Amino acid sequence: MAIRSLFHWLNPNRLDEREKFLKKSVRHLIGANPSNLQLYRLAFLHASASKESVSKTYKESNERLEYLGDSVLGMITAAYLFKKYPFKDEGFLTEIRSRMVSRESLNVLGRKLGLDEIIEYENQKRSILSRSSMYGDALEAFIGAIYLDKGFAFTQQFIITKILTQYFDLETVVQNNPNFKSILIEWAQKEGKKTQFSMEEEGLHHNKEFTAFVLIEGEKIAEGKGYSKKKAEQTAAMKACDVLGLN
Repeated sequence: MAIRSLFHWLNPNRLDEREKFLKKSVRHLIGANPSNLQLYRLAFLHASASKESVSKTYKESNERLEYLGDSVLGMITAAYLFKKYPFKDEGFLTEIRSRMVSRESLNVLGRKLGLDEIIEYENQKRSILSRSSMYGDALEAFIGAIYLDKGFAFTQQFIITKILTQYFDLETVVQNNPNFKSILIEWAQKEGKKTQFSMEEEGLHHNKEFTAFVLIEGEKIAEGKGYSKKKAEQTAAMKACDVLGLN
């Protein structure tokens, strides 16, 4: 199996070089030397290139760290917005947070941070994975690794200074990215129209692509594709809004 990696895992003579590259990359990103380099190596190991664990009970990848990092990022972002907008209700805060930590947003951010140069994944699936959530997943896993390696206070400082304030203009976030699905549903309620979303999916577990369909009174008026159900529905809803003249 061909594995794409700047670490060249199959060449044991370059172990020191791989270690140095990873350590240098992490130090550049977080502004400190990693205490547990293994955590960061795991954070950048995509499931397509997963390796059997020492216990041989499961294959190691960044998915567990991704789960942890997702929770840490969501909570710190929520606290940041809570303090930033003291007079806004929970609906507003939830909507803005969802825009900031959406899979599409994190994918773009992961690329901007240069994570695409560090992630290890199966080269044969490169074209598919490069369009998937690989970079956003790796970013969340990276945050999970930072949390375990450096603790909450350090991770909070990293997320606020290196991500939230550096890459997000909150006023732009607030004004842009309308929720097309909500717009469509609100229109349908006012007009007394029955609106439905249906979903189809294809591909394997880690490479699924979803197709959402918008039906008004049983008639399909738009469809949209995405590598998550939410993205597919939003794309379909956006096209439906165009058809209905709601944008």
